[in-house]
Amino acid sequence: MESLKCVFTIALWCLLSSAVLAQTPAPSDQSPAPAPDAQAPAPAAAPAAAPAPKSLLGPIDFSGLLDVYGDLNFNHPASGDNQLQNFDMRGNEFSLNMAKITIAHTPDPIGFDLDIGAGRAYEVFHSADTEPHIFEYVEQMYVSFKPAQAKGLEMDFGQFVTSAGAEVIESKDNWNYSRSLLFAWAIPYYHFGLRTTMPLGKYFTAGVQVVNGWNELPDNNGGKTLGLTGALVVGKVTWNQNYYVGVANPGAVQGGLRNLFDTTVLVNATKVTSFYVNYDYGQNAKVMGGESRWTGIAGAARFQLSKMFALAPRVEWFNDADGFSTGTAQKLKEATITGEFKIRDGVITRLEYRRDWSDVPFFDRGSNPASSNSQATLLAGLMLYYSAKK
Repeated sequence: MESLKCVFTIALWCLLSSAVLAQTPAPSDQSPAPAPDAQAPAPAAAPAAAPAPKSLLGPIDFSGLLDVYGDLNFNHPASGDNQLQNFDMRGNEFSLNMAKITIAHTPDPIGFDLDIGAGRAYEVFHSADTEPHIFEYVEQMYVSFKPAQAKGLEMDFGQFVTSAGAEVIESKDNWNYSRSLLFAWAIPYYHFGLRTTMPLGKYFTAGVQVVNGWNELPDNNGGKTLGLTGALVVGKVTWNQNYYVGVANPGAVQGGLRNLFDTTVLVNATKVTSFYVNYDYGQNAKVMGGESRWTGIAGAARFQLSKMFALAPRVEWFNDADGFSTGTAQKLKEATITGEFKIRDGVITRLEYRRDWSDVPFFDRGSNPASSNSQATLLAGLMLYYSAKK
């Protein structure tokens, strides 16, 4: 595992370095121009350049991301874990969150996407897998088909991240560095199967998914999960709705339906101010009878105070009524404030303070497990990214 992390990190540094080298001008090889009265012979015509070889699929997009952080947990838990936090799960140390390389081609009509990497995020991403496999370093791996005459219909098959949630896997594409409680505990990370999207009119895009379940590459029960997605974009407002339903309990072919309703409203109010509200409701039927339920709501804003600096607060409430998600029946609250400083294109730094509360003693303090109702963390993150098309 450690050797593979090193390989990915070295490869990513090479990719990022190429961006710097590509911007270095080549030395000029032009000779001084002759005097105006010099009778220089006319230069011979340059031979025609050979056409560059074309890719079988067309232009390929290459991108890389290196994401590292240092975190201080004020509870100083003996385990070293930031409880309830997922990708930034280690406190009081420096960690590699993600080193990732992406190779992709926009469907025209055939395309693909491959995201591979290593780090804490990948460990959490595949933590629910029932068995180790060679795909534990894969975030996404799917092929796409977008027929030219199908009026925008696109079909993807393979492993892809879930459509649910207001946040994504990559820290740089979120407003906050840490993920919300809803992202960590209310929704899945990824699916394997078929995903379709189709624009219906000017403002609405609908989608249907048929997948193995939640966070499972091989199916763990023989059942399938159905996903229905919709995105409504009107002016400065985007409204996303997602509904997943299917047999999700391991081995529960005849029972154990799991339902998830997820909705997010995003408003880009001005050029410098945006905000969103995300709501989730989940229900899981137990094989032996009864149901587990969880629900929560989160709100966040982003203020672009200057070209380089932004501020992003987030608050949320999460009710894990039966302990299905977190392992303890509890009601949780969370508040985060994140300052972002974008040094230049491809370099982002963030400083973040976060505090979590529970209505029961849940958080470890020192060597005393489940002895505190709260946990506070201070985090500094650095993200380097690069993209190119060849």
